[in-house]
Amino acid sequence: MKTTSEKEENSVEPPKRFRQAWLKDWLKQTGFLLSLPVMILFFAGFIGPLLLVGIYSFMPSKEFGLDHMPTLENYADIFSSSYYLSFGWSLILALVTTVLLILISWPVAYGLAKSFKRSMILTLILVLPLFVSENVRLFGWVLMLVNHGVLDGSLNAMFGVDLPSLLYNVPVILLGLLYTYLPFMLFPMVLGISMIPESCREASFDMGANRWQVFKEIELPLAMPGILIGSLLTFVLVMGSISEAKILGGQSIIMISHDIETAFTYAQNWPLGSALATLLILLIGALVLTLLSKLDLDRLFGRKK
Repeated sequence: MKTTSEKEENSVEPPKRFRQAWLKDWLKQTGFLLSLPVMILFFAGFIGPLLLVGIYSFMPSKEFGLDHMPTLENYADIFSSSYYLSFGWSLILALVTTVLLILISWPVAYGLAKSFKRSMILTLILVLPLFVSENVRLFGWVLMLVNHGVLDGSLNAMFGVDLPSLLYNVPVILLGLLYTYLPFMLFPMVLGISMIPESCREASFDMGANRWQVFKEIELPLAMPGILIGSLLTFVLVMGSISEAKILGGQSIIMISHDIETAFTYAQNWPLGSALATLLILLIGALVLTLLSKLDLDRLFGRKK
């Protein structure tokens, strides 16, 4: 007769063998083999640097090697100094920019998806600026808004009006953010609105719903995946932006990306810069995971009805 231990081993062994066989079959699949080069590149070019940044954040301040005892002094320095202001400004500007772009982009996206007969022309007008460097476009705004620039000089010549300085303040930074990141909100929203079946809208009107009820009960919920994706892209990009605050704001406010750049370059304090970057990654990562958990990507891309 088999002992109790032998029976337990036999009861555990088949599932273990099944898992091993399943793993071998999965590793031999064509899809896995074809994706292997991309996965290696992904881990070497993305995951690896992120892990290196995370490890560096625990090294002593102003050290350039990884052969030191880990320490939390960089994080203690961050929480005991004024870096919270940079995080706060970045978070506020990202939230305000995202909300304003939702309001600005909705009517344009609705027109592109449902109303405009020649929407391709407007799409090209919105896309073409993306082929020009962001800094070049922002310096164009500087030439427009600077004292005795295009706007001030034109109004002075035609109407004798002298404008106060329009640069180096928070509103003009917000203007630059809205201008720069409009396409990243607009086009996902167009995708979301294009998913709204016209039959649903017509049926709602036939049943007596007014325009506001159709918007609130039909259009907004069905377009929400596109809105969430656009909001996510906009928020993440604004949190990591740096040019708008430096070029248009003249460093009137300091965003967290500027502090990270300063720590890595001028201050030559890689561990501190890594700690700041790690906190920013954790903040954005938590937001991304939260939003993605609320998105049905299969339905969004048409794989599920």
